[in-house]
Amino acid sequence: MRILIVEDEIHLAEALTQILKKQNYSVDAVHDGQTGLDNARSGIYDLLLLDIMLPEMDGITVLKTIRTEGIHTPVILLTARGEISDKITGLDYGADDYVAKPFSTEELLARIRAALRRKGEVVPEDTLKFGDIELNTAGLKLICKEKELKLILKESELLELLITRKSAVTPKELIIEKLWGFDSEAEYNNVEVYVSFLRKKLAFLKSTVRITTIRSVGYVLEVTE
Repeated sequence: MRILIVEDEIHLAEALTQILKKQNYSVDAVHDGQTGLDNARSGIYDLLLLDIMLPEMDGITVLKTIRTEGIHTPVILLTARGEISDKITGLDYGADDYVAKPFSTEELLARIRAALRRKGEVVPEDTLKFGDIELNTAGLKLICKEKELKLILKESELLELLITRKSAVTPKELIIEKLWGFDSEAEYNNVEVYVSFLRKKLAFLKSTVRITTIRSVGYVLEVTE
C-alpha cells in the first residue's frame, strides 16, 4: 500500500512518514498543495493524507480538483481542531474521513484501515492467499505448507501487488510506480532483482506458485501442477 502525505508542517510530515513505514506502508511526503495535486494525479497512491491549510493550493481545492477529474483515491483530511466548516466542506467534496489535530497514532491508523476497507483494498494486517502460499503483509512472512520465510519490504510489496492483480499481467512500469514512486529513478533491472529473490524463495518452499515473465510486458502469478 502506498500513501501520500500532503502536509506543510515538516516535522509532522516526517513523524507521520516514520509511523506509517513502521506499519509497512510505502510513503511519500510533499509540503504544498500544488505538488500534492501533481502527485495525486499519478494514480499510484492507495490513500492520501491531506492537510487543509497548505501553501500554493489549499487542501480543499486539491480535493475538489481530483474528484472533478475522476480520481477516487481515498482521502483523509488533516484538520485543526474546531474547523467544523472545513470538515463539512471537505466531506461534501468527497473526502472519506477527517482527523483533527492533535490526533493519536492509534486513531489515525484505524481511520486509514477503515478508509482502505471501504475502498475494497486489502489492509496490511490481512493475509493474502494465492495457490498454496499465504503472504502476511504485516509480519512480512511468506508461508507455504507450514513453512515460512521472512521477506524484506520490497519483496512483500511486489508479491502483494502480484497477488491482488491475480491473473492479470502486471507491467514493469506499474511495479516501479507502486514500489518506488512515479518520480523514482528505479529501472527494470531493479524489478528483475526482486522477482529473482521471490522466485528463489518460492522454489525453496516448494510452492506450486510461479512468477511467469510475459516478454516485453511484465509478470503474472500462476499455479503449476
